[in-house]
Amino acid sequence: MESKQRLLSLDILRGMTVAGMILVNNGYGESYEMLCHSRWNGLTLCDLVFPFFLFIVGIACYLSLAKSNFTPTPKTIRRVVKRTILLFVIGLMINWFHDAIKGDVMCFSHLRVWAVMQRIALCYFFVSMFALFVNHRYTIPTIVAILAAYTVLIMWGNGYSEDPAENILARADRWLFGYDHLYHKSPVDPEGLLGTISSIAHVMIGFYCGKAIRMAKTVEHKVMGLFVVASVCLILGYLLTFGLPLNKRIWSPSYVLMTCGMAALLQALLMWVIDIRQKNKWTLPFRVFGMNALALYVVSEVISIVFHEYGINDFIFSILHSFVTPLKWASLAYALTFVAINYAIGYLLYRKQIYIKL
Repeated sequence: MESKQRLLSLDILRGMTVAGMILVNNGYGESYEMLCHSRWNGLTLCDLVFPFFLFIVGIACYLSLAKSNFTPTPKTIRRVVKRTILLFVIGLMINWFHDAIKGDVMCFSHLRVWAVMQRIALCYFFVSMFALFVNHRYTIPTIVAILAAYTVLIMWGNGYSEDPAENILARADRWLFGYDHLYHKSPVDPEGLLGTISSIAHVMIGFYCGKAIRMAKTVEHKVMGLFVVASVCLILGYLLTFGLPLNKRIWSPSYVLMTCGMAALLQALLMWVIDIRQKNKWTLPFRVFGMNALALYVVSEVISIVFHEYGINDFIFSILHSFVTPLKWASLAYALTFVAINYAIGYLLYRKQIYIKL
């Protein structure tokens, strides 16, 4: 297979990740622990979906900008800035809609600043600027420098403290944006400003993997390259856990390396199964999610808000619970049903070959 042929496995990993994001975000009541975020230190299946998506953003960033040979033309820069603003504003609009649907249309005094889309926007912007203006041979040194600097920051500033009054990540967000504009169900805002620093390194690892994928001459070489990156990340990430525990809330350096390693390993496995062995009959559901990944994530967030506000989730859950008695199984059944609803929307777009690029 030629190096520049489109790889279906890239779309499948993106689709699996978005489907997973929708699944873990939409349980009902008591869910299985693996489908919930770790309370603080630790790692669950739920903690993998967002970092996997950021890893994919890095790959896509390289492959997209490579088409223009990473030339920082005014047109390319405008496109990057426009997309950054669009992603950030959509994230703000989702936060606004959460309050506006309850009648609090003028909720700007307590509108949450951060969320998933906003972090994607900032990471995409900074990695794109690096790609356009910095020699790519400095990719690994830059990743190391960012993670080292972030390590110093969280160790010096009590980044692992569960006391918001002591934790530098929480203190910085409160000082810059005010308490009312932050997430309040965790000691720190899990998508806050300072945590974005290590997330940029996260996307840059994906960017490096994108380079490895594009430069390798055969798919077999792509798989081997990803396997090497995965092995290095997993080993280094594991070693870091002895001093820097895995923590999604603060996006710890060990969390960056471990989750990037897992994502690279899964991408290599998917390439081997789908692109080399051509075992792809099972991929349609994930292809549907992968072709309109960000759009379907946004749609799922809007539908979730509507369902909660008008009690549609209660109605659906009551029907499912009448057949599935155990609460955790019923919660899983509801989450799967919610994924199926979004799949139906995505399938209609897929059949009509409508691909929404954010």
